[in-house]
Amino acid sequence: MIPVLLIVIPLIGGLTGFFIKNGKSARDWSLIASLVTLVVSVVGLTVEKNSASLQFDGEWLPALGSSFAVGLDGLGQILTLLTALSFPIIFIATYRDEYKNANNFYALMLLSQAGLMGVFLANDALLFYFFWELALIPVYFLCSQWGGEKRIQATFKFFVYTFVGSLLMLVGIIYLYLHTADHSFSIKSFYDLNGRIPVADQTWLFWLLFIAFAIKMPIFPFHTWQPDTYEQSPTATTMVLSGIMVKMGLFGILRWLAPVLSTGTWVWGDTASALCIIGMIYASLIAIKQDDLKRLVAYSSIAHMGLMCLAIFGTTQTGLQGVMIQMFNHGINIIGLWIVVDLIERQFHTRKISELGGLAQKSPALAILLVIVALANVALPLTNAFVGEFLMFSGVFSSAATKYNVVFTVAASISIILSAVYTLNMIQKVFFGNTNALTEKAKDIYLNEKIILVVIVIAIIIVGVYPKPMLDITRESVDAILSKMNLKQ
Repeated sequence: MIPVLLIVIPLIGGLTGFFIKNGKSARDWSLIASLVTLVVSVVGLTVEKNSASLQFDGEWLPALGSSFAVGLDGLGQILTLLTALSFPIIFIATYRDEYKNANNFYALMLLSQAGLMGVFLANDALLFYFFWELALIPVYFLCSQWGGEKRIQATFKFFVYTFVGSLLMLVGIIYLYLHTADHSFSIKSFYDLNGRIPVADQTWLFWLLFIAFAIKMPIFPFHTWQPDTYEQSPTATTMVLSGIMVKMGLFGILRWLAPVLSTGTWVWGDTASALCIIGMIYASLIAIKQDDLKRLVAYSSIAHMGLMCLAIFGTTQTGLQGVMIQMFNHGINIIGLWIVVDLIERQFHTRKISELGGLAQKSPALAILLVIVALANVALPLTNAFVGEFLMFSGVFSSAATKYNVVFTVAASISIILSAVYTLNMIQKVFFGNTNALTEKAKDIYLNEKIILVVIVIAIIIVGVYPKPMLDITRESVDAILSKMNLKQ
């Protein structure tokens, strides 16, 4: 029943939140609901993996061959933990933010969490699609109602991209469903199709699903919705989008694309990898030129997601373990960066790097915590991202799935160098040097903000120094994926 609780708690919390008219009460209610969800997620990590409490299969749409089948494996545990941990962090970090119709805002946030949990838990393709849409719909309203001045244009672009991607994915799912032996949407029936779908069909099916997942990550050239949406969305929603929601695309490839269409994945792996490389370098170069903190972090996220996607197509045990642990690490690190951006914008009413400077003199705690998070973002040794990126690079370099493994490794390394350039440049310009008229009156951050950033820093260091528990959680899932692809190494 643990998977069901992970969905039901934020779902009920969100639906109830619409009826809480007091803004402060709605905020507190949402925080409590997210903390309860976190407790359930942590309990799920302590239960034996073969326990019946980690699986649930109930009747849903029997006439269509679809059931309410949800379950927790290693991959699901990592991503549901990230989702459960992120929402309390977001709520506490933005506790002082004021929203018009706050009850609706927090209710939609919780509904988005319920949808995300469902995506990471679904063992039925139609149920997976249902939760995919449930996670996205609240975000449309959050962006369009509480976003910036250009929120309507950004939300419309976001809607068009994701709608097209969802439609392509639905076509692919229906095709696969019609070819299952028992006309079922169950994940087992889909996995049984591997090797039975003709190569010609796998070619176009691969692109139907991959484009849907690539839009969500996003991967070049399907990325153009992302910077505008991140910039115009309220910061709390941006944290959800970049910290958690982009992982839906990576999860889709790992759970539903590669194990079902392994031949298509092998045939088009080099092409998809090339798109990842182009996007990584392109996004990194644009990030270097940014003067807006939000857009800089947005382009940084594109580069990091590209590396994770690249490692998936390397199809090695080392690389896939790196991807799984890095999905968690990236989520924590990027949310930490967004918290700092929100604190700066809230105090100075600007995100322009050129208008800031010398903040370390006035806000030393923020400067210290930001430097640690930023250095983790560039994978400094002893930080969490170093573990994930080292494993991913090792996986890409040792990959037998492509003859371009050395080229891909070298090209990907360029983006890592570029990420150090724009990250260190941002730290230097915003936090060091002399203060100016705007930053001279800067104040240090509040206690709740310090606590949240300290929690993130502790997570960064613990995973960076002792990653074994996460590696143990993910190992079985990696073996299962490679086994289904007949590529166990």
